Amino acid sequence: MGRYRPPQKPGSKYITPEGFQRLNDELSYLWKKKRPQVTQAVREAAAQGDRSENAEYIYGKKQLREIDYRVRFLRKRLDNITVVDTLPSDTTRVFFGAWIELENQHGETLRYRIVGPDEFDPQRGFISMDSPVAQALMKKSVDDSIAVNTPEGDNELCIVAIYYGTPKIHDE
Repeated sequence: MGRYRPPQKPGSKYITPEGFQRLNDELSYLWKKKRPQVTQAVREAAAQGDRSENAEYIYGKKQLREIDYRVRFLRKRLDNITVVDTLPSDTTRVFFGAWIELENQHGETLRYRIVGPDEFDPQRGFISMDSPVAQALMKKSVDDSIAVNTPEGDNELCIVAIYYGTPKIHDE
């Protein structure tokens, strides 16, 4: 099997202000703190002599390549990304940045926020706007239902609430 991988469709170019700040902080940390530390460690390892069997030197060079790769990716991504910091004109429908409460056929409540592909986090309930669930939710209103195909089978989800900004906590 070859190493060829077909080009992937680029993710959407939208991000929340919080997500943009997180990526910017990561870039700053990698470039201003982590890279100089690793460079110094590589310099010290190189001063020890034979580099061909110097594990610290080899590992440090590998770490530098990984940091440089991530820095290039972040710089390119941050240059081509759009920060969405305004509310949509119709806040009764699902758009980017919305918090959505859904109810499944078992009566369980699920809460998601639609965010950009760079900031999705299932643990926090952040789903990418490119995901099948988010695509099905876009432009829907409260009491609309969607059908989502999952590995367990088809799921019917009903939109219970839509809100923007800080998540609201409802008593169960």
